[in-house]
Amino acid sequence: MNNIKTGGAGALVKIAYRNILRNRRRTLFCVSAAAIAVFFTVFMQAWMAGMTNNIEEVVRVFDTGHVSAVSSQYEAEKEYYPVQFPIAGGLPAAELERLALDIDGVTAAFPRITAYATLQDSTVKHALLWGIRIREELALNNFNLTRRDNGLVKGRYPEPDGNECAVGFRIAEKTGLTVGDRLPLKTVSAQFSDKMWSPVITGIFDFDYAKFDEDVIIVDFARLQKLLVLGEGTQQFFVHTENPFQSRAAAARLKNLLGEETVVRDWRDNYFVLMMRQSMMIFVVVYLVFLVVASFLIVNTVVMIIHERIKEIGMMGSLGMTRFEIVQVFFLEAVFLSVLGSLAGCVMGALVTFGFSFFPLDMTVFTGGGMKEFPMSGTLTLAFDPAILFQGFVFGVLISSICTLFPSLKSAFVEPVEALRS
Repeated sequence: MNNIKTGGAGALVKIAYRNILRNRRRTLFCVSAAAIAVFFTVFMQAWMAGMTNNIEEVVRVFDTGHVSAVSSQYEAEKEYYPVQFPIAGGLPAAELERLALDIDGVTAAFPRITAYATLQDSTVKHALLWGIRIREELALNNFNLTRRDNGLVKGRYPEPDGNECAVGFRIAEKTGLTVGDRLPLKTVSAQFSDKMWSPVITGIFDFDYAKFDEDVIIVDFARLQKLLVLGEGTQQFFVHTENPFQSRAAAARLKNLLGEETVVRDWRDNYFVLMMRQSMMIFVVVYLVFLVVASFLIVNTVVMIIHERIKEIGMMGSLGMTRFEIVQVFFLEAVFLSVLGSLAGCVMGALVTFGFSFFPLDMTVFTGGGMKEFPMSGTLTLAFDPAILFQGFVFGVLISSICTLFPSLKSAFVEPVEALRS
């Protein structure tokens, strides 16, 4: 015991380390419990981070840009996609672009139009016309977020101002149409007049986003602008900044330029983005509870160790170890078990999340394809993030160690004389 006196904390660490090897089966159970808890935490955080990233990217690419602008009248009836309420009373789209591009941090600005269409002579009765400047938008965004490409599976996208369209592969399957066929349809203009149109299908796309693959017909912005009698104005306006998280300032500046009759929103104000970010807090609580429950195996082990080694505790005390030193030995044993388990869990989590960061999971297996109204691609890529691994390790060690602190204190109340008699 003189070694303890002269060795100080290092001697206590050595004793604790040797003690965890005395019963390897028990040690294996404890390490496995902590490892499984940390692995579950890392895997689920990577899953949620991947899902959040997926939703945020889909929202930015298809629904909001980094900043979106519409008229206040459009905002009040947005579920109908009204085209009779252009931004800023019909301010030319070219002027809107000029104003936006003069804002610090803005890298691109695009007008868009979305309108309902009724399909004629087709098994599919309704669809959405999506008028965009295709080449400009494809130069900035990948439309298929799984393959990271333009999404085309056949043909080409419509030429500017042409009597052409591209349809989602699901529409093509349901209607039996293909490249070269005409698609007779009817829509309603900004003057409330019916517009009949029969564009030629020049391409079929797969965005791996059910809402667009099933409902959307892509046409050139200028062609739809003319068809709907919008003059030079636009129904929607989207702005992209250098960094998605620099968009607040750009939104405020654009709002000042366009006035009170225009509703300007940052992408982080999207309902689904807000919902996912709030849900993350709930999942963090679930992870912590799971870790606490798993830590009880280590707690029980420490209690058993103390019970089985009563005489040893008495001997430690009789040879001069203080109660605080005895507590330290048992607490250090628990910490070693926590560290080993957390490290093993992080290694397993790193291997799995790294692997699935390259091989996306097919979400239709889990959802049955029922995610049409949810802004998310059909595949999920887990987020491999060293920060998640570090958090999992730290939480695993801290929570397990804290949970075992109180049973470790039990050893301080064992009287050496009584312990040696038992």
